[in-house]
Amino acid sequence: MLPTTIHTRLDDLSSLNPGLHNRDFLLTWEHPESTIRFVLAAAALLEELARARVSARVFDTGLGVSIFRDKSTRTRHAFRAGCNLLGLATEELEESTSQVSHGETARETATMIGFLTEAIGIRDDMFLGEGHRYMQEVAASLEESYREGVLAQRPAVLNLQCDLDHPTQSLADLMHLIQVFGGLEALGGKRLVMSWAYSPTYGKPLSVPQGVIALMTRFGMDVVLARPEGYDLVNEPLDAARHSAEASGGSFRIVGSMAEAFDAADIVYPKSWAPLWAMRERTSLQRAGDAATLGALEGEALANNARFKDWACDEAMMRRTRDGRALYMHCLPADVSGVSCPQGEVSRAVFERARLDTYREARHKPFIVAALILATRFADPARALSDIVERATGQGRETMPRD
Repeated sequence: MLPTTIHTRLDDLSSLNPGLHNRDFLLTWEHPESTIRFVLAAAALLEELARARVSARVFDTGLGVSIFRDKSTRTRHAFRAGCNLLGLATEELEESTSQVSHGETARETATMIGFLTEAIGIRDDMFLGEGHRYMQEVAASLEESYREGVLAQRPAVLNLQCDLDHPTQSLADLMHLIQVFGGLEALGGKRLVMSWAYSPTYGKPLSVPQGVIALMTRFGMDVVLARPEGYDLVNEPLDAARHSAEASGGSFRIVGSMAEAFDAADIVYPKSWAPLWAMRERTSLQRAGDAATLGALEGEALANNARFKDWACDEAMMRRTRDGRALYMHCLPADVSGVSCPQGEVSRAVFERARLDTYREARHKPFIVAALILATRFADPARALSDIVERATGQGRETMPRD
């Protein structure tokens, strides 16, 4: 027996047009609210179907191909799991063992891995100005090859984290907030703090905080960005956050004190990222192939981090939040003091209380990936989901064609 909420969710989906068919999903702020709402609702429906042990296979054949230019656990698994949920086989392109290592261009690689492929997920987050540009280059090549008849279908490019945004993460974070607080509309007026926190490591991307502030401001939340001097974010997501806050009736502000930001907060997201100046310099040095200076830059950045060891989410900091019980969030893995490092972003006691909640936060990501694949590959993804439900209840239609 399927949950009764399934049919309510289908009704909600039928009124939303994601507008993503044969398109890519690279930055959340490029898409209207109706698209975001569709992805969230479709992901929630897919999650319910999975818990009811209902097959959501809508593909008889086809590939989901991933390219990871940085390390990953959750997102790598989420992409494969989301593809598998819908019936796609998966393949990961390892650039060091491909012809990319011999100088093959992004334009050529994109087309070669596009044959019989439905979605290409890319993580390229290490260098400012590079990751998003690379995804755009892959998308442009796929578009050209499809238009000229080289490819029989136009694979969708999904951003699995770039230098600007981490959409599957921020959307999974938003799903978690919806479940904790009882709906999207219940988030209006809630104070969310996206705060820098100390880490003994160097070079963490800016895209998680950028994605969080740009997305959460769209739904009437009071979003506070806290960071020490020098740990600014890039302008595009900052501008998106300001615009979204004004449009949604929420607010967005930047403060230079973690303690001030935590005062009366409903949600806290303490997460380290690299100084903006260091990330810009690293990109220049990487382009020049200057390994020696890159090493010196790392030492300078670590020394700079050490100036702000008091930026840590501990018991005293959590007591400043609303009733001392703010929801702790993290994209994982967190730098936990006394566990993964001597001193880091969060104390052992705070993290241990929140640990299972962070796992609940992460569990939504495979369904976000699957929802994005559905929305980009089917002209009427709500109908495709309805067909899954009808098949499960024995009412009998085959899954509709994509076009």
